[in-house]
Amino acid sequence: MSLFPEKWLLLFLTSFLTFNLVFPENTPSTRKTYIVQMDKSAMPESFSNHLQWYSSTVNSVVIKPEKEDPKDDEERIIYSYQTAFHGVAARLSEEEANRLQEQHGVVAIFPETVYQLHTTRSPVFLGLEREDSTSVWSDKLSSHDVVVGVLDTGIWPESESFNDTGMTPVPSHWKGACETGRAFAKHHCSRKIVGARIFYHGYEAASGKINEKDEYKSPRDQDGHGTHTAATVAGSPVRGANLLGYAYGTARGMAPGARLAAYKVCWVGGCFSSDILSAVDRAVADGVSVLSISLGGGIISYYRDGLSVAAFGAMEKGVFVSCSAGNGGPDPISLTNVSPWITTVGASTMDRKFPANVKLGTGRTITGVSLYKGRRNLSTQKQYQLVYLGSNSSSPDPSSLCLEGTLERNVVAGKIVICDRGISPRVQKGQVVKDAGGVGMILANTDANGEELVADCHLLPAVAVGETAGKAIKHYALTSSNATATLAFLGTRLKIQPSPVVAAFSSRGPNILSLEILKPDVVAPGVNILAAWTGDMGPSSLPTDYRKVRFNILSGTSMSCPHVSGVAALLKARHPEWSPAAIKSALMTTAYVHDNTYKPLKDASSNEPSNPYDHGAGHINPLKASDPGLIYDIEAQDYFEFLCAMELTPTQLKVFTKSSNRSCQHSLASPGDLNYPAISAVIETTSVSALTLHRTVTNVGPPVSKYHVTVSSFKGVSIKVEPATLNFTSKHQKLSYKVIFTTKSRQSVPEFGYLIWSDGVHMVRSPIAIAWLAPL
Repeated sequence: MSLFPEKWLLLFLTSFLTFNLVFPENTPSTRKTYIVQMDKSAMPESFSNHLQWYSSTVNSVVIKPEKEDPKDDEERIIYSYQTAFHGVAARLSEEEANRLQEQHGVVAIFPETVYQLHTTRSPVFLGLEREDSTSVWSDKLSSHDVVVGVLDTGIWPESESFNDTGMTPVPSHWKGACETGRAFAKHHCSRKIVGARIFYHGYEAASGKINEKDEYKSPRDQDGHGTHTAATVAGSPVRGANLLGYAYGTARGMAPGARLAAYKVCWVGGCFSSDILSAVDRAVADGVSVLSISLGGGIISYYRDGLSVAAFGAMEKGVFVSCSAGNGGPDPISLTNVSPWITTVGASTMDRKFPANVKLGTGRTITGVSLYKGRRNLSTQKQYQLVYLGSNSSSPDPSSLCLEGTLERNVVAGKIVICDRGISPRVQKGQVVKDAGGVGMILANTDANGEELVADCHLLPAVAVGETAGKAIKHYALTSSNATATLAFLGTRLKIQPSPVVAAFSSRGPNILSLEILKPDVVAPGVNILAAWTGDMGPSSLPTDYRKVRFNILSGTSMSCPHVSGVAALLKARHPEWSPAAIKSALMTTAYVHDNTYKPLKDASSNEPSNPYDHGAGHINPLKASDPGLIYDIEAQDYFEFLCAMELTPTQLKVFTKSSNRSCQHSLASPGDLNYPAISAVIETTSVSALTLHRTVTNVGPPVSKYHVTVSSFKGVSIKVEPATLNFTSKHQKLSYKVIFTTKSRQSVPEFGYLIWSDGVHMVRSPIAIAWLAPL
């Protein structure tokens, strides 16, 4: 069956094949890391503990070589998992892994996978920075018991964003530790940074020993990404924060009273699944309430994705897991981290920009963006020769992309160079222009990025412009014998309209594993975000950048994920009894889908209205999420029933049971009946004329309340909700309803709308997506 045109399928295959998945080589003598999941309940009585049993099981398949080799005595097990996941990570040959699969108690074996990082005004923009009684920050001590675990590149503890002044003692329930190493001592942990651990065995097993002279084998963050995400989650207020004068103001995280625990899982060579699994497992045992994970890999299946399985275990323990959606947009079907028990976060803009102008020799002025500020400012009174090494063809080439080694000094020296966006990092293109003697750069979007403008802290004067403006500038450079331009940098501008806008790079749905689960879940600020930075890396992250800054501005779903993680910490503090699903529901059903001009949210790649495959339920609204009125709650068994309805085999299901106690009760008629806050109807027009989906809402508002339903209209179906009114008589009361979709006329493209329950105060909104399955 085909749900979308062939173009969509091709885009899916292309995006899938470009994900950074690394599997073991098929060489019998080469040992690779495998994650071995065990059925904890199957341990024979002859073993005194599980690790002893795991070790014995692994050793039973070890193949002894004929010739002795010192490496043969290496410890095969590099990690044991005991909380969110049960089993070990072990070094095995492919033959040994195949033999191990047949051993008693082995549930599944996953090859090591490499994940990649998905790379301050947001509190004001999100409505958090208020002093009245409606502020989510009004109870400043309530969030002190909430610990957010950040899986990333570590943390820079000296940053002012991690100041613990005024914080209460570390809560007694916290079981974490402060691991030490190069440039990281016990005193670097505090009442703000309550835990810091490193996970590197999987990385070293694949890449060799970490060079401790070049990289910190400790929780200290050399890269900056982890410091930035941690500060976005729960950074303490810092007045006068800025990047080279840009975005000046008070920087603070979403939950400034929450604690942080840094789990360093990413190294120069990447983030390995065995390390990530160990970090999740350890974080849950340590006592985190929220996990913020701004990284991802490819989509294979729910049961063969180690992060998905580990997140399921964390959810069972009551931990909210927030993950970035990925930066594969605007291509459809480009999402990562799509499991329904994970909150998948896309990226949007804020109402702040950093404008910069390109003034052409014709007198025309074009506005773009930039974070450049340096000694090498171009004179705005002088025009510089403009050069573009591409052609009128729509396809960029290596020279037009300004890839390393493609620019000749005698062609670009002393000139402003136009570079097409794509393939290499944006700031690296500026470095290539600078090395070739160029005096400035205009970075032009291609059709993949549309009109989206992302500012960068370049090493030479540089301005990024949208696709339309880029085409005009390139046409001028190619058709005029004396094309000239100059660049001007205009600082920071606020209250930009329209905003928010869905970022072009933000990965899009639908969820290819389950069309019945709408993803992403929400969008949050992820473009030009100011937060704390490492003291070891310049703001461009280029090795030639020797500038030192306390704060940096970054863009990516890596930045939007910690916004949601921090807001989740606030909600957990205010509603400690809420489950992870309840927190997600509150975020989704209160999200908004209109910008500050009261028009539907736009997609930066097309400048057209976005849809739920782009923005999920909408843009988060923390104030409303703290009082959602109704929630869609989901227990661990419900998620398991969803997997049963997805027709996973008993062996595949066992990956999620952790023991033999959980089994299918077949309580869901279809995967679409999972009590998800979003409604995604998959209609097979050849077999049914009507589809019924079921939902249950829990009253978390006034005990006595009456909700009426409103549903948008669709071309292809008529929708009836039964009952149309919900009468609650007590708090925490649950009431169920069903949504009946009756086919009117089959549509060639998905349709989108909404269902809203309202009591006159609360608006509990669920997006509706209707996907039409074509006949075989």
